[in-house]
Amino acid sequence: MSYELNQFGQPVGLPLQDWVAPVFPPAKTLVGWGCKVEPLARHSDDLWQAFSADDGRMWTYLTSGPFADVQAFNVWLDRVSGGVDPQFYAIVDEASGKALGLAAYLRIEPAAAAIEVGWLHFSPALQGTRLATAAMVLMMKNAFELGYRRYEWKCNALNLPSRKAAQRLGFSFEGVFRQATVNRNRNRDTAWFSVLDKEWPALEEAYVQWLSAENFDEAGRQRLALSELTRPLLAMKDVASPLL
Repeated sequence: MSYELNQFGQPVGLPLQDWVAPVFPPAKTLVGWGCKVEPLARHSDDLWQAFSADDGRMWTYLTSGPFADVQAFNVWLDRVSGGVDPQFYAIVDEASGKALGLAAYLRIEPAAAAIEVGWLHFSPALQGTRLATAAMVLMMKNAFELGYRRYEWKCNALNLPSRKAAQRLGFSFEGVFRQATVNRNRNRDTAWFSVLDKEWPALEEAYVQWLSAENFDEAGRQRLALSELTRPLLAMKDVASPLL
């Protein structure tokens, strides 16, 4: 933790030279590596079809769904697509034009220069793919280019795949907020992760290296795991969960 001493000998945070608060993120389409992350305004049929391939487990740790039918899903989709925080996006496969998942910016605080990524709805066709990683990189890149200093990832502390995904992407573990909320009438402890602006340049290099076409063979299998590139960059590793 960096600090300096004030006139009373007390430790205080370092001054931010010429700092200006970032703007609220404009809703715009982000494109790269065969992925489009676009403001959620359509794709309801694609998303319903993609999510219907799931057996129900993708909804366990989410506060939405599962939905009884496409009509109920569309009611929810229409409601969230009109909001600004969370600000929802569809994750679209550029080659097929089909939406395979959802993500959102939330807890958007320009005055604190902090923003969170969440509401991750990844269909079976998106989970564990290069496309999913590209979507997360595009959203993080956009946030830091807008001037945000802190990019957050939070999840149910029992959601082991999400915790592993955060660390794979280079988010540093910050701890667990006990009894943070109640979800589906069950206790939820929340695990916190973050990336800081000063960590972004090294992470961006790792992402570009991993996402490059040269890192994948003809069958689409990765040659080098992203975690091998991001693990050395973690400020703190996630070792708090008894499930890990």
